[in-house]
Amino acid sequence: MAFLEELAANNNREWFAEHKTDYQNARADFDQLVDKAIESISTFDASISHLKAKDCVFRIYRDIRFAKDKSPYKNHFGAYISSHGKQSLHGGYYIHVQPGRCILAAGVYWLPTHILTSVRNEIMGNIDEWRKCVENGQFVKNFGYPNDSEWTEEHTAPKGFGMQHLKKAPKDFPSDYEHLIYLKMKDYCVWQVVPDNFYSQPDWTQKMVKLFKVGKPMMDFVNSVIDDYE
Repeated sequence: MAFLEELAANNNREWFAEHKTDYQNARADFDQLVDKAIESISTFDASISHLKAKDCVFRIYRDIRFAKDKSPYKNHFGAYISSHGKQSLHGGYYIHVQPGRCILAAGVYWLPTHILTSVRNEIMGNIDEWRKCVENGQFVKNFGYPNDSEWTEEHTAPKGFGMQHLKKAPKDFPSDYEHLIYLKMKDYCVWQVVPDNFYSQPDWTQKMVKLFKVGKPMMDFVNSVIDDYE
């Protein structure tokens, strides 16, 4: 946290070069955290048990080619724990460490249009099964309903289900469908913001596992569609 706070205030190549050792130490700490998360998640999702931190942690260097913000480094550490790899479409578990904005998330986002359309069709075709995944008491308590919250670059709601939503029914889908709210979703991910001291708590892995287990049935439903394309 201390390194990330300093990086946010000095996001330039000169400062980073002078503090490369600090970065390497902070990255090592984050890798340890991710390895511990993988070990804990594996107790209920064996599909990710073969992973190591190096398979999941994203680079700290930003791609600034088409960005308005030319800061060369991310001001957070992030890891995507997915059995198919961190660059895959297959849904997984995401850990985001950033001062004032630590997040645990699960699911999928940025799906290609044709796969997103298939997910929507699957939801319509199995709406009762879908509703059991996303309308049960524990799911709603931990993540809420679609449209209740937002996750943007500037702001993240304390909890949420779906980062972006269409204003109208997607093309070729009925606008009068009873459960249209689920078809208007542009991604199928859930999240919860956790305190900055979350990972220093002795029971943080148990809390993380409890949260991810609530979101897993929804993620599994969507993955059953995605996996037909991967």
